[in-house]
Amino acid sequence: MTRGNTDMIALGSDHAGLPLKLEIIQLLEERGLKYLDVGTYTDASSDYPEYGRLAAEAVADGRCTRGLVFCGTGIGISISANKVRGIRCAACSDCFSAVLSRNHNDANMLALGARVVAPAYAKMIVSMWLDAGFEGGRHQTRVDLIHKIEQEQGLE
Repeated sequence: MTRGNTDMIALGSDHAGLPLKLEIIQLLEERGLKYLDVGTYTDASSDYPEYGRLAAEAVADGRCTRGLVFCGTGIGISISANKVRGIRCAACSDCFSAVLSRNHNDANMLALGARVVAPAYAKMIVSMWLDAGFEGGRHQTRVDLIHKIEQEQGLE
């Protein structure tokens, strides 16, 4: 479901991540945040790489400013999202890592595992991640080095 057209958050999940994605949609709506949900929309078996890619492409092409993706562990969908150039997707299951992924790595996507993180804690992680900012400075140098790897690998 598309909500608005600026500062949107891309959402994607496979069937295992769908229940957690639905919980996070409630959080986003409570916070008045707009989102673009690229699927899946049912609990029928689905493949996380498809939805990780769709959400990552929405961030990479500028339709969305950041993205949240969900699967059973958060790992597979984060790997898929990270295959899209310009994406820095962090799979996190704690608040500290999520905040530092923004502060130090300028992560533009966050992956969570529905079988790993309880919904209430996931909402806390997402809230803290959304509220965190990039610190720049020495961290910008490191993000630039990550970007350079993408260029050297022919990903741009």
